[in-house]
Amino acid sequence: MGGALVKGLLRAKVCKAAEIAVTSKPATDAKKLAEETGVRIAANNAAAVKRADTIILCVKPNDVPDALKSCAKDMAGKLLISIAAGLRIERLEPLAAGARVIRVMPNTAAMVGKSVTAIACGNTVTDADRRAVEKVFQAVGKVFFVNEGQMDAATGLGGSGPAFVYLMMEALSDGGVAAGLPRALATELAIETVAGAAEMARGAHPALLREMVTSPAGTTSAGLCRLEKAAVRSAFAEAVVFAAERSRELSK
Repeated sequence: MGGALVKGLLRAKVCKAAEIAVTSKPATDAKKLAEETGVRIAANNAAAVKRADTIILCVKPNDVPDALKSCAKDMAGKLLISIAAGLRIERLEPLAAGARVIRVMPNTAAMVGKSVTAIACGNTVTDADRRAVEKVFQAVGKVFFVNEGQMDAATGLGGSGPAFVYLMMEALSDGGVAAGLPRALATELAIETVAGAAEMARGAHPALLREMVTSPAGTTSAGLCRLEKAAVRSAFAEAVVFAAERSRELSK
C-alpha cells in the first residue's frame, strides 16, 4: 500500500519524488521503490521522520508500537496518517508523541487509482491537515470523511470489500467454465461484467438495475432464485459485518 500511495502521489503530481523519503523492513522494499520512482531512501524510521512534515504509517497493526517508538522524539507537532487496520486514534495518539493523528482506510485498488478511502480525524487535526490528507488520497481514488465510530464498518466494506468481489468474480468464472466456456474467456467475461455493472450502479440503485435484467421466467430469474436459495445475499452482508467486527477486535 505504501508503494501504491507513492506512485499515486507522483502520478497525480501532488509532490515530487525528491520530497518523499521512504523506509521499510526489509530495506530491499524501499530500495526497489526508490529505483522505480526516484524517491529518497531514509536510513531508518527516525531519519525519515526527522525531516518530514507529514508521516504516512503503512505497517501492520502489530508493528505500529515499535515503528512509532523508534521515531517518537521527532513526532511532536507533525501530522501522522495511519493506515493500520483497527487501531483507533485514541490508541495512536499516545504512541505518536504529540503528533496530530488522522486514521485512514484505503483499499488495494489504490494500485490502479481506484481506491475508496475512509478518513477519520483526531481532535487536534487542523483544516489544513484535512485538506492535505484529502489531496494525498484523492491521488489514488475517492475519499470519504467519516467519524471514528464508523471506521470499522468502512474497513469491513471498503477495505475488505475487494476480496469479496474477487471471490464473486472467481465464482462467476468457475460457473462459466462449468457451463462450457474456456477459462480465459470465462474470466474475461466475469471481469467485464462486474466492471460494467459497477459503472451502471453509479446512476441507479442496484435493486432497480437488478430488476431491469430480470425478465419473468427468464435465465436471470432462474439464477437469482438459486442465489437466494443459497443465501448469497446474506452471506455477503455478513462478510462485511464479520470483517468490521475483526477490525474492532484489532483495536483491543
